[in-house]
Amino acid sequence: MSAIKIRDNIYAVGARDPEVRIFHGYATPFGATYNAYLIIDGDKHILVDNVKAAFTEEFFQNIEEICPVESLDILIQNHIEPDHSGSFPELLKHCPNLEIYCTAGAQKGLKAYYGWEGACHLVKAGETLNTGAYTFAFMPAPMVHWPDSMLTYLQEEKILFSNDAFGQHICSDALYDDELGEERLFERAIDYYGNIVLPFGVQVSKLLEAASAWEIELICPSHGVMLRKYIGEMVAAYLRWAKNETDPNKVVMVYDSMWGSTEEMTRKICAEFEAEGKQVHVHSLRDEHYSAVMGDIVDAHTICVGASTLNNTLMPTVAAFLAYMKGLKPKGRVGLPYGSYGWSGEATKEVCEVMEKLGWEVLPIRKQVYRG
Repeated sequence: MSAIKIRDNIYAVGARDPEVRIFHGYATPFGATYNAYLIIDGDKHILVDNVKAAFTEEFFQNIEEICPVESLDILIQNHIEPDHSGSFPELLKHCPNLEIYCTAGAQKGLKAYYGWEGACHLVKAGETLNTGAYTFAFMPAPMVHWPDSMLTYLQEEKILFSNDAFGQHICSDALYDDELGEERLFERAIDYYGNIVLPFGVQVSKLLEAASAWEIELICPSHGVMLRKYIGEMVAAYLRWAKNETDPNKVVMVYDSMWGSTEEMTRKICAEFEAEGKQVHVHSLRDEHYSAVMGDIVDAHTICVGASTLNNTLMPTVAAFLAYMKGLKPKGRVGLPYGSYGWSGEATKEVCEVMEKLGWEVLPIRKQVYRG
């Protein structure tokens, strides 16, 4: 990847990772990007975020196309997870006098990750930084999706550097949302939301309300393509997802089967829902990674989980899915546990227990004995 001119004096200088397939437990079959942005304001050179450590060389090469790395004056660190901050130690080696703007939580994280003992400009909501021609406004966004997170708005250009909000895990030749296409954009965006942002709907709602005062013409997220055409549609989608609005006609079925009987049950239950006019999305955990289900769960009303019993417990794939989903905490769903009996029938009971802990309404299913 080379530096990409976004506007006069504003560049995307991040890195591409087309080969990554697992991102902290989240399957990324289309790769990922680690986006960072460079703003030139006269003799002031401002960097927004940096990249995963393994991509530091590519990142520095991109910067060098615009200015020497050593000439950087300011780093705005929106988030300190290693895919956003991994180049931080090397940046300090090249720029020992680098001024850093971040939240108090981010400063704490930079010190914990990198053993750094320097000082930052700790920003609060509503604070701004003027670098000459440009004014940067800061908005802390705790738990969207980490405690240290914040967003940065470039007032004169109406650009929002949105951190992990509005991101997508995809490494594409497309740079912008309209180049990727609306369908593909929202497919990747809801998948990202379901796997990264889903537990933080309350915080997302508050953030969107606060950010509504900004006039935004371009969103530059930390992952995926930039948004210039579908900003309104994306914000509206985030509002729905954050409010936990689900589609009463959408059913998700997730299962694994040992000898085929749970698979047969899946087909029959699916047929019953379809006969009622429901839209059914079926995921076989034998064929799909458990994280691939979460995009569908974001707006699904009914979630059915099927597993045959193995060694007096769940099939391992179903157990992994339930553990993963439990951490993402989808609320207010209707759940249907089902599965073949096996030797002793614990699987359906264990699925039911997870659904109940999530606070779902759990539907009963007529008990029959199937083998495997």
